[in-house]
Amino acid sequence: VSNENGRVEENVSISVVDTLHQKYLNSSLYESTKEALGKMELEQGRKKKVSKKGHEITYANGFFTQLYWVSKRSLKNLIRNPQASIAQIAVTVILALVVGAIFFGVKLDESGIQNRVGSLFFVTTNQCFSSVSAIELFIRDKKLFVHQYTSGYYRVSAYFLALMLGDLLPMRTAPAIIFSCITYWMIGFQAVAGRFFFFMLALVMVSYTATAMSLAISAGMEVVAVANLLITICFVLMLIFSGLLVNLPSVMGWLNWLKYFSIPRYGLTALQVNEFRDLYFCGDKPNVTVSVGNATACPPVTSGLRCSGEDYLISQGIAPTNMAMWENIVALLCMTVIFLLIAYLKLRFMRKFT
Repeated sequence: VSNENGRVEENVSISVVDTLHQKYLNSSLYESTKEALGKMELEQGRKKKVSKKGHEITYANGFFTQLYWVSKRSLKNLIRNPQASIAQIAVTVILALVVGAIFFGVKLDESGIQNRVGSLFFVTTNQCFSSVSAIELFIRDKKLFVHQYTSGYYRVSAYFLALMLGDLLPMRTAPAIIFSCITYWMIGFQAVAGRFFFFMLALVMVSYTATAMSLAISAGMEVVAVANLLITICFVLMLIFSGLLVNLPSVMGWLNWLKYFSIPRYGLTALQVNEFRDLYFCGDKPNVTVSVGNATACPPVTSGLRCSGEDYLISQGIAPTNMAMWENIVALLCMTVIFLLIAYLKLRFMRKFT
């Protein structure tokens, strides 16, 4: 009951309001209204569940069909835009010729030790830094990948494997093989077929591992410059523990463990064992068996010089055995798999819906 000003009359009893409220709760109108509201709540809950299921991707084709078409597209892009691949091959050939000319015809003397180590360090470092170009692989086509993946064109695994087949194999394998064929014979390493092919294998594995690390860092990132900076910093730190700039056995124990994360170290160690075994740097190799580490076996005019390649390897903390060569290749293979797995997981769980 209200007066002219819209105010409730003070003489209205509160008990009347309570009585009307109780009568409404006991009425059929309240029951029907409550039932209708319950149905509305259930419908709203179902709509929320459907909206969540809307983010589930469905595919019209199987994995191998997706892999075939995405791989075909990657190869077509490589063929239609040959500037990058041709430029990389040209730079590789020119750089290999320059390195071969600088270290041309290494000798079996004291300078031969330094030149061999320096050339092996350079070719390993070159394979690492030449792989930095792989950072654009995922960043360049990120928006296209997100659009096509959310549209159900292909799975992340198909896209990832297709890029590996279209970039990792041709763009990383061919330059390493060409670089090996030119530098190995110009520098004058041991003319043995087995050692040459191991040299080529080591360079290819270093290139694969460095490329995989570049992909692991750059996957999911937005800016190429940031990824480039991070990768460069990582490679510089790895070079410190590669085994040439610092004598690793002399490094303090609390820092020595960092060498196990150095890609150049594994490549350089494998190449040094491959090259220095069975070499003699004190003139004609004597007919007698020279015990490893025995400096007295050298001629008097070369006193103080490590005559055998095994001596040099042992002084660097490297075992001159076949196991020392292949365990470094296995380590590079394991690092490649780990880095590729990280890159895939970053793509798989990257935010794709906004």
